[in-house]
Amino acid sequence: MIGRLNGQLAIKRAPQILIDCQGVGYEVDVSMSTFYQLPEEGEKVSIWTHLLIKDDHHALIGFYTDQERKLFRLLIKVNGVGPKMALTILSGISEMDFALCIQSSDVATLVRLPGVGKKTAERLIIEMRDKVEALGVDDASPIGNAGSSLVSKNTSQSEAVEALQSLGYKPADASKMVNAVLKFNPDSSAESLIKLALQNAIS
Repeated sequence: MIGRLNGQLAIKRAPQILIDCQGVGYEVDVSMSTFYQLPEEGEKVSIWTHLLIKDDHHALIGFYTDQERKLFRLLIKVNGVGPKMALTILSGISEMDFALCIQSSDVATLVRLPGVGKKTAERLIIEMRDKVEALGVDDASPIGNAGSSLVSKNTSQSEAVEALQSLGYKPADASKMVNAVLKFNPDSSAESLIKLALQNAIS
């Protein structure tokens, strides 16, 4: 079991990264919450991992904090919630806000996340209530910064749209979300656009 990776962040393109560990490159899928907290390409990075084993392939899921990994592992145990949906949930809402939704039975907020319907939201509330309390989620979880790399508007836009599609949004919806925030933030990086788009989606 690969539980943690320490190395150089070789490639950083949402929602996947490549970490070079002494000459071996590990492709890792991450939530946007983790992505926001990563350093720039070429810098050292250390992340917690979960090894996902399927019949046709193995995949590594990465997390900036062990707490986020624990929440991911709890989510995938919920009936009807797979790894992709779990990452989408972690990308679209903070751990604190998710915990508040569960504890207050806030179905309306949960269903705004892509792929989460009313039945899934209700199931999450029922099955996660005690587990979230035991996890001890608090509002101290960092949300990270959006990064300062200068990229062109078109490149930022296309990367943001592609990342949102990877998280489960339909192409038309992803473009609409990005365009909505791009109008008021024309010089934003792809990371900033993704972050703002996801924030608007559940507001």
